[in-house]
Amino acid sequence: MTADKTILVVGTWDTKDAELAYLVRIIREQGGDVLTMDVSVLGDPSRPAHIGKHEVAEAGGASIAEAIATEDENAAMQIMARGAAAKALSLWREGRIDGVIALGGTMGTDLALDLCAALPLGVPKYIVSTVAFSPLLPPDRLAADIQMILWAGGLYGLNAVCKSSLSQAAGAVLGAARAVEPPRRDRPLIGMTSFGKTVLRYMVDLKPALEQRGFDVAVFHATGMGGRAFESLAAEGAFAAVMDFAPQEVANHLFGGLSAGADRMTAAGRASIPQLVAPGCYDLVDFVGWQETPRKLAGRPTHAHNRLLTSAVLNAEERRQVARALCDKLASARGPVALLLPEQGCNEWDRDGAPLSDPEGLAAFCDEIRKCCPPNATLHRLDAHINDAAFSNRALTIFDDWVTQGLVHR
Repeated sequence: MTADKTILVVGTWDTKDAELAYLVRIIREQGGDVLTMDVSVLGDPSRPAHIGKHEVAEAGGASIAEAIATEDENAAMQIMARGAAAKALSLWREGRIDGVIALGGTMGTDLALDLCAALPLGVPKYIVSTVAFSPLLPPDRLAADIQMILWAGGLYGLNAVCKSSLSQAAGAVLGAARAVEPPRRDRPLIGMTSFGKTVLRYMVDLKPALEQRGFDVAVFHATGMGGRAFESLAAEGAFAAVMDFAPQEVANHLFGGLSAGADRMTAAGRASIPQLVAPGCYDLVDFVGWQETPRKLAGRPTHAHNRLLTSAVLNAEERRQVARALCDKLASARGPVALLLPEQGCNEWDRDGAPLSDPEGLAAFCDEIRKCCPPNATLHRLDAHINDAAFSNRALTIFDDWVTQGLVHR
């Protein structure tokens, strides 16, 4: 059988030789091909890897001897992590691999997170880890489309329990490499942020309207990982324009909620991508609903969206702080910026008479936005709610004007 897809198999072959060889065997038995990468430092595998540890270390800007000389396992593995990420990206760009699977405990997982983050969205990337789904793994280390499986019973040596995890993962990465439809670039792409239709509804009108204009539209769920994926694609220059209408992750980062990282709402500006921005859900900070309320958010009104997600409501002064943070981020943008301010409210729960209505807090936020809007951004004040048709219509008017001016390219 001719192998149709090639999977990069990564791990410390000096200590995980049998387990990695098992992954290789399963992939090959399913008709796939394999490239192996050894990221060990001290020992050697039973047979040479296609990309050996010396080559990996050199790609990380050092040598195995220098890694050993650090006399620090963390420093040594960071050298290997830099090299592994650089080599994996190079292999993908050369068309030599179609997906990657990495194996490890905490040490190997730490390295694998860097490797996966270096690969673009759409490249199948799997990690088999003894700490999969653990709180040890911060969201800002996770690639947008990463897949993980718990390496149950796999800390040392092959056994019937861990073979179940390994074989599933081997089949999954090969199947993903065969089935994946990488992001196409045949139509210009608009990146949009939002939440579910019970909270924010503008995408219901905007998505078909933009598609009728010849654009593709990707709507990102702004609950941490969605924002990271949005920022990652913006940094690649994947968007013709963005409609960042749910930048709530900025407030989340400020107040200890579900953060998308400190760089949220900056990548499009750095890439000179035209930005339409609105403060959807600016007044809420999301946290894990089944955990205790974070200390920073204690004492505030909360809304339980479901058993997974609860939102705390910010007070007036905190909303002013969010307004300043949003404006500071827009001030560094290199492309056109339109800031839409719906002065009747920014999520379905804050309408007059709704459970989270706070006219004083809304007024404070709007006042601070008017004061702090940077000179490179055009402020559009709307006597409307963000879920009203007037908001979507104004966004489309601005967008159409930018297309006419050539600021947004078809």
